[in-house]
Amino acid sequence: MSGRLHAEQMLARAETETGLSDYGDPTLPQRFGLVVDHLDTLAMDEAGCRRAEDVCHGLLTSRLQFFEDRNRYPVAREVIQAPMFVTGEPRSGTTLMHALMSVDPDARALRFWEVMYPSPPPGLAGPDDPRRARADADWHEINTLMPKWLPSHPYNDMLGDGLPEDERTWAFDFRVLTPTAWWRVPMQTVVGGLPTDAVAQYRIHKAMLQQFQYRRPRRHWVLKGFHGFRLAEMFAAYPDARLLWLHRDPVQVAASRTMMMADILEGIVGPVDLKAAAAMHLELTRASIANTMTHPLVDDPRILHVRYTDFITDPVRTVRRYYRFCGRDLTSSAEAAMHEYLVHNKGDRHGKFRYSTTLLTDIGEDLGALHEEFRPFRERFGVEIETRD
Repeated sequence: MSGRLHAEQMLARAETETGLSDYGDPTLPQRFGLVVDHLDTLAMDEAGCRRAEDVCHGLLTSRLQFFEDRNRYPVAREVIQAPMFVTGEPRSGTTLMHALMSVDPDARALRFWEVMYPSPPPGLAGPDDPRRARADADWHEINTLMPKWLPSHPYNDMLGDGLPEDERTWAFDFRVLTPTAWWRVPMQTVVGGLPTDAVAQYRIHKAMLQQFQYRRPRRHWVLKGFHGFRLAEMFAAYPDARLLWLHRDPVQVAASRTMMMADILEGIVGPVDLKAAAAMHLELTRASIANTMTHPLVDDPRILHVRYTDFITDPVRTVRRYYRFCGRDLTSSAEAAMHEYLVHNKGDRHGKFRYSTTLLTDIGEDLGALHEEFRPFRERFGVEIETRD
């Protein structure tokens, strides 16, 4: 028996429970309605609908409380100065780069426990804030539900202290349905179809940084997300930002991201059609590479382009190069922490992640033709063909 969700009732419930009604954006109810319409197309059973309603309720109440914090406290006065971003294709080393920068004692990174439960400002709470334990429990549940995710993304063992992508700050904006917010809901990842507004999304992102910086020691922000399609809006929000862009062989990117997402979704919805997934992720990779080749801001002097293979060969050297590019010194304590992280956090600590470019040949693609298709990209950024298989 399938159930049905009702957007108006869920909005009213969140407002009644919190005693609040300011979502920080008058278009939010309409956008939330579109998400609910999508959920209703999935024909979930009653248990699935209950899980979806619980997720929606948590996101709605969190948003109401978050914007109330901005009314109660001078959070909006916080200045976000010269943030350091990392971007690149999925599976191109961005998470490791971000993790290394995050252990710098002078840096501040987003943490899952904060973005999952952002209210009240963490600077007003103590070290025993119960949100940490709550997020740890969430991540134990995620890792149990999706055990195959750990080999491809071992950083999930950091639990609530893990490092979310910048896109996770938009979960309660209902423009993206990231798996780390919707893992309890039996649905496929939503790729497109929801109204986006990059300017509004970076307003939310900056508001999150202000929330987590408020009443805390000042440190420089280190951040990671897929910003290549939103460069103009990102730099408009953070004119003094710097961006490290890692570049990898697109054929490997397409195959690796296919297998990683299949492993994630298998835990949420069951067996995945690998051929359909490979076709989708190859097209997403093509679109992203086309954007990289044509976006007018790709050569902006605030962007440092680095090859994935150079980063993997000497990760700390790449961090040092990026810090120098940003006009910062990599302190001896920061460098020591990064080397220690590499020693104690091997990439295969939860088993070796295995994938193959046969995922692409199985859908009729010719690897030689794909390498030729991506040759202009590889030549522009000095990216060599990887031979893993």
